[in-house]
Amino acid sequence: KEEKKKNTSLPPLEYLFKFLDAYDFASEGAEDIAEDNKSIINASVLGKVFEKINGYKDGSIFTPGFITMYMSRQSLRSAIVQKFNEHFKSHNIPEVSTFDELYNRIDKIDIQTANTIINSLKICDPAVGSGHFLVSVLNELIVIKSELGILTDKNSKLLKHYEIIVDNDELIISDEEGIFQYNYRNKESQRVQETIFNEKQTIIENCLFGVDINPNSVKICRLRLWIELLKSSYYKISALPLTKSSIEELELETLPNIDINIKCGNSLISRYALDADLKKALQKSKWNITSYRLAVMTYRNAKSKDVKREMEKLINEIKGSFETELEFGDKRLKKLNSLNAELLHLNNQGSLFGKTKAEKAKREKDVAKLSAEIKKQEEIIEEVKNNAVYKNAFEWRFEFPEVLNDNGDFEGFDVVIGNPPYINIVDIDESVRNFYQVNYTITKNKVDIYAYFIQRAYQIAKTNSEISFIISHTWKATDSFQKFRKFLFTNYVVKEIVDLNFGVFDVTVKPLIISLQKQIKECYQIRVLNENYELTHEIPSEEVTGNDDYVLDTISTNSEKSIFTKMENDCIKLEKVLQFSRGIKTSDDKRFILKVKNNDDCHKVFRGRNIKAYEINWDKEYIWYRPDLMKEKIGCLPHTKDLF
Repeated sequence: KEEKKKNTSLPPLEYLFKFLDAYDFASEGAEDIAEDNKSIINASVLGKVFEKINGYKDGSIFTPGFITMYMSRQSLRSAIVQKFNEHFKSHNIPEVSTFDELYNRIDKIDIQTANTIINSLKICDPAVGSGHFLVSVLNELIVIKSELGILTDKNSKLLKHYEIIVDNDELIISDEEGIFQYNYRNKESQRVQETIFNEKQTIIENCLFGVDINPNSVKICRLRLWIELLKSSYYKISALPLTKSSIEELELETLPNIDINIKCGNSLISRYALDADLKKALQKSKWNITSYRLAVMTYRNAKSKDVKREMEKLINEIKGSFETELEFGDKRLKKLNSLNAELLHLNNQGSLFGKTKAEKAKREKDVAKLSAEIKKQEEIIEEVKNNAVYKNAFEWRFEFPEVLNDNGDFEGFDVVIGNPPYINIVDIDESVRNFYQVNYTITKNKVDIYAYFIQRAYQIAKTNSEISFIISHTWKATDSFQKFRKFLFTNYVVKEIVDLNFGVFDVTVKPLIISLQKQIKECYQIRVLNENYELTHEIPSEEVTGNDDYVLDTISTNSEKSIFTKMENDCIKLEKVLQFSRGIKTSDDKRFILKVKNNDDCHKVFRGRNIKAYEINWDKEYIWYRPDLMKEKIGCLPHTKDLF
């Protein structure tokens, strides 16, 4: 607007920058023009951009900030209490039950030790998407340090008299004079800015890990974390006050290579088991876990592209040596070697007086049988090597050296958090689907793959760790999830369920937040919260584990449950008179679902979003349906261009 008033024309590039600068990138909501006082870019905006660019590919859906903030706050505080209790127990200090108790006992240990304990946390999002959860975790950890009074600068001097909170998914620092703004000419301002930058770098490098099957997601996640660092970047100042010449020579602190913690791959597929033994691989390799960690650290701090490339090559070489040795230790390869040894022994067998005709026939039969077994085993190994299923396989066993001990054993993560993909298994490639159904055995029929992420989280998490996911509510009662519920309540403590409203995401399912702890506890209370995070009631765990189906009802009150029990005993269930199924799935909704009924082959169609608790809201849509024209392969119709 201002440029138009001046009646000036601008070069295209300059115009583009001014145009983008006019938009309020600090807002997740309305697309407003910020006339004055535009704040720094809100990193969650990148998540919205990612969602629009990527659509729902791979089931990626943007998670609103109020959800990531809550989940990060709850899971991190519980995990930190657990971490400090481990330290207290080893030093004969009474343990604590809550974060508030920890706040009152934090003075029992020195500040440096307290920081080390928090910095040792390992947090993973196995479906990281645009990185929104990791950004929320990053900010929350800094807030927690501030609340505990252990946030210090590089000289171990506390940051006192500052309030640090997370507001609208942004880290806000303020004092009695108002919101903090960096001023490199002010010594205290410089100290605060450096401290926040160093804290963010330490947390990103040591605590945050992410995996995603989509390479675009990985790039955006890395970018978001870099932006979080960039927000707190500072000028390298050797001394104050600054002179005119020293101001001209000011340089921003170089950003580290934090991208190595965010990796591309399918979290659910691995060639090697988490308990695969790396000891022999380490003995035969010239590398060890310490050198692996050192290579990763050198990569992070590399100042030149050449050093970065060298470290990248070295890291791949180390992982390659581990993989080679694991292949030698693979059960399938061991079986093949055993069969070959048996065949060699059989072929070298001799006889002082020669063999009888019957003995020769038996020997030939045994050789033929062994040869057939060897061929079959070789085919199995070759299939594993070349199987397209493993194209995007992610090897948790050695991809993150930070969660391996010095012997190479996989120790796991303290927190697993995220929003798993909203994909039904029938929409997945057949070979991948078969892999899931063989390796993830806690579901049956057609289910969303979020169930597999719950099982994978159990595998990659430490004992007593915190798991927090936002998933569909469909698992609570449906028959397809009976094994899933049994797995859940026999391997986890289900701490909390937050029932959210429809419309949190732009999807037809109703989501909920589930908070779990990886431990076994016979009797406990499941906290049930509403969408405002208010406790509505508690459910005794034995109420769920006491029935064979492990059905969880988080909605009904006790009086309502008694009515339902009477209905179940005295009424005929719909399942006795009706058969339920998925219904029709087209190959192209835009093509075969219409707003106008063109002929008698067009029938009313109802989607999941149309069916509510007590009513059906029809969108006046019709589906062209002629099963007699359809081929065996669903969705393949002849002459579709002439149908309408």
